[in-house]
Amino acid sequence: MINLEKRKRIMQRSMMLGHCICNPKQACPCELFKEKNVCLCAGERLEDAMEDVQLTKFVENAGCASKINQNDLKKVLAGLPEISDPRVLVSASTCDDAGVFQLDGGEALVQSVDVFTPNVDDAYTFGQIAAANSVSDIYAMGGNPLTALSIIGFPIEKLSHKVMNQILRGGIDKMSEAGVVVIGGHSINDQDIKFGFAVTGLINPSRIVTNNAAKPGDVLVLTKPIGVGVISFAHQMGKASHEAMAMIGRTMSELNRNAAEIMVEMGVCSATDVTGFGLLGHLAEMVRQSAVTAEVYVEDVPVFEEALDLIREGVVSGAIERNKEYASQYVHVADGVPEEMQYVLYDPQTSGGLLMCVPSDKAEVLVGRLKDAGIEYASVIGKVVAKSRGEILLMKSPDSESPKTVSAGAEEEVRGAPSGIMGKPARVGEGSIVAPVSRRPEPTVLYGERPGMPVPPCCELAAKAECCASPPEVSTVADIAKIKEKFSAFMGAVNSEGAISLRNKELISIALSVVCKCEPCVKIHIDKARSLGIGQAEIDEAVWMGIAFGGAPVMMFYNTIMGKK
Repeated sequence: MINLEKRKRIMQRSMMLGHCICNPKQACPCELFKEKNVCLCAGERLEDAMEDVQLTKFVENAGCASKINQNDLKKVLAGLPEISDPRVLVSASTCDDAGVFQLDGGEALVQSVDVFTPNVDDAYTFGQIAAANSVSDIYAMGGNPLTALSIIGFPIEKLSHKVMNQILRGGIDKMSEAGVVVIGGHSINDQDIKFGFAVTGLINPSRIVTNNAAKPGDVLVLTKPIGVGVISFAHQMGKASHEAMAMIGRTMSELNRNAAEIMVEMGVCSATDVTGFGLLGHLAEMVRQSAVTAEVYVEDVPVFEEALDLIREGVVSGAIERNKEYASQYVHVADGVPEEMQYVLYDPQTSGGLLMCVPSDKAEVLVGRLKDAGIEYASVIGKVVAKSRGEILLMKSPDSESPKTVSAGAEEEVRGAPSGIMGKPARVGEGSIVAPVSRRPEPTVLYGERPGMPVPPCCELAAKAECCASPPEVSTVADIAKIKEKFSAFMGAVNSEGAISLRNKELISIALSVVCKCEPCVKIHIDKARSLGIGQAEIDEAVWMGIAFGGAPVMMFYNTIMGKK
């Protein structure tokens, strides 16, 4: 039941201030109040808050693509105090997956935190993915995760509490599967949905797996396919198939626990998990911290087939470009490496696989054990070849002829169905589910620089020196004078008597000048209004129309220029 007395008190205060007390960006009454008769500032809530929602519609960058890119992150971290405590065994200085702190008695704490936006629409599945992604950092270090604290940002005033409940439930269930106890958490009322966990575990200090211990002769092994970011980005635009989304949802929900246990048992010393910085971004940190050169054989990297198809159609996210901007300084590309493979190697992954550096004499046994443990896409994708400052060489594989693509195909062999990695049909569901061959929406025409693709209109006009952003050539003072003369004539026509009376135009001009915070404009149009006989009451109302649209900052501007306190 609405408390009208409370509503009246809150709204009167908001209107006096010129904006909602719960949101300085909007005026009071707000659009929600006008449409739904609900005042959020007064504690009222929508009775029909959305329950059946597509989470990806509420975010700009989906999944780990929402993370700050490496270039900016390096700048932010530069100059921060260095950690000198001898109990810190692994810190942020090596850009590793988690921090390690020595405890009394021989054991050490391993800790990490990870939060990101949804890259699937189902709330429960998003919760599972967030948990699998968060705990993966502990696995990548060779640790045993024990407890977790949840962190969630959620627009509780817009979406039903049931949606948030399902996100949390999915995360808690996945953590339970990992043997991790969620002992608490923190929530924020946020316009963008974000979720993740801070995870704490134990680790043997003598068996820490770091990203700076790769050695020449090691073999690179990857445990999950890449291309998740491309497909998630395409889904936001309605271009990804349901089958592909189901497949990446399942792989992202899979824990890296089995892979980590085998990794530790086999004595692997260097690894990382592949997430927001993409395969090449995370490998770049490994080769840089280890001071080595690594070769990556692009045909041997397991990739979701639909991701390559989408990239060929021009579906390349800004997150790929940001990852490339940083990591490409360490990358050299050999002739014959397809452009789509170069892009997908920079693609931000969410809850991706482990990338391990394994001694060559153990690689075959390791991959065999991984596959026996159900990690079907585990693959050797390259090797460490020499000491260096840190380099990555992308090249065609000496043993493979085509990429190891993972298709959203059938569970059984059927004629015409796409095959999965290593010639086996890719799994789409559990049990005996047979999924149809991938069917994506017809691609829309994209602008780009590739042969056969149209040129953006602004670029086409620019080539003819006719772009709207490019002014005509001005070579003399006389030309500039003519332009000023024409602009003055235009302004004169606008401010003359027409369908709107000159009197009303001045009142409109006052309101617009206030909104635009143009001090000379405000004073000029107020003086002109007074010369037309417009009274102070009318001028004040015009001013308050501008303040109603611009809020408190506009009111403060007006009070300042008019000499009020």
